[in-house]
Amino acid sequence: MAPHARLVGPIPDGADPDEFDRVRRRVLWKLTTGLYLLASRGREQRNLMTCSLVTQLATDPKLVGVAVESDALSLRLVREGRSFLLALLDREDRAVVRSFAKPALDDPEAGTLNGVACRPSPVTGCPLPLRAAAYLDCRLEREVDVGSHVLCVGEVVDAGFGAAGPDVALLRSEDTRMSYGG
Repeated sequence: MAPHARLVGPIPDGADPDEFDRVRRRVLWKLTTGLYLLASRGREQRNLMTCSLVTQLATDPKLVGVAVESDALSLRLVREGRSFLLALLDREDRAVVRSFAKPALDDPEAGTLNGVACRPSPVTGCPLPLRAAAYLDCRLEREVDVGSHVLCVGEVVDAGFGAAGPDVALLRSEDTRMSYGG
């Protein structure tokens, strides 16, 4: 293990810590996940961020959870705007998610974030990428601190499909060389 890395979590008795950590990370990377763009807006700023820690949490009401790093710009904006939007992407849009690993460059005149055209979503006003295959617009209902991340729980207040309709193959983590977890 690299000297700067630190082990997180318990290590089974008798296990080699470095080997256990390597195996644990590889298993966590095998969890099936999608890749999405998390859209957020605050009082004077908006952002798109690549995320993969997303799931539906409840059916009545329709709740979605997204885990956002505790020090991320997007978390600050979700809190300020009390909302977020999840943009689901076409499987062909692998390159798009790479450009949102860091805070986006906002060009309000062009209506773009990192060159991706967006419009305000109809309900919350979060940036909705025009190329989204589908989207879920959510009002922030609650937050749960889960360590390195905060689970943002939002109620779905609007949803829709892009121009290609509901049958588009969606982007997944395994479609890229990006991995998150461990």
